[in-house]
Amino acid sequence: MATITRTNGTETTGTKTDGTQTPRRSQAVRANLIALPILLVVGLVWVYPFLWTISAAFKTQAGMFTSGASLVPDQLNFDNFVRAWVNAGFSGYFFNTVLYSVASTLIELIKAALCGYVLARYEFPGRTLLYRMIVGTLFIPVASIIVPQFVLIENLGLLNTRAGVILAMSGGAGALYVLLFVGFFSSVPTDLFEAAKLDGAGFLKTFRLILPLAKPVIAVVVIFQFISSWNEFNIPLVFTLGQPDLQNLAVGMLSFQGEHATDWTGFAAGMTISFLPMLMIFLFFQNYFTRGLAGATKG
Repeated sequence: MATITRTNGTETTGTKTDGTQTPRRSQAVRANLIALPILLVVGLVWVYPFLWTISAAFKTQAGMFTSGASLVPDQLNFDNFVRAWVNAGFSGYFFNTVLYSVASTLIELIKAALCGYVLARYEFPGRTLLYRMIVGTLFIPVASIIVPQFVLIENLGLLNTRAGVILAMSGGAGALYVLLFVGFFSSVPTDLFEAAKLDGAGFLKTFRLILPLAKPVIAVVVIFQFISSWNEFNIPLVFTLGQPDLQNLAVGMLSFQGEHATDWTGFAAGMTISFLPMLMIFLFFQNYFTRGLAGATKG
């Protein structure tokens, strides 16, 4: 017979004394057996384009078109990576992309954390209006502000410079990060802030003491902003028209498109070079990612 246990007023069924499963557990097992193959198929469909791109990066131009959907190249061809890295100038594009992504991520992280800290812990005139305005910017397309950004960067004398690209890339789309930090700092016990105040800690010192507790939120912001900056196309293209050597990997992909033909295997090698760093960043911060999304929405 089945055993029934009560926990906080709820009943859960266990296994029968002869070792057979209860009907409720049997239904769960059957549901898992149905869901698992479906999830495997969906996962394979989702990851297949990435695997095919990596495979195409090692194929010859003819082998790419004759192998069809096969993921196994007939022979490994590393000339595609040499052509992408040297001939297409990906070494310079890669340096620019790393610089733009790291710098813009740090700027977005610092300003979002400070703004979220102030909105969560301080009362001042216009605080509610400012918060609503920040929320409202979530509904404004980022591409729609590229013209005023261009005018501002040009007036600052930073057009066709790396500094101008970094400022433009870190000057928008930060509202989500602010809201994440507002949610986190609102959930921090007030006793911690009171203790820091009693010890004589000022605004910046208290901020530095509390910020390490926000590691999950920091991980989420770093992942989102780094990937967004790494894949950015419009700003590096528009703001470096006079200096093509300052462009990033996303814009550098145009190097494989000729007037009459496209180097598809070189393009695949360039794509592989481009998305592998993003994958490593995500794997490095994945332990904090889910906790950050869950914890930042509290409060």
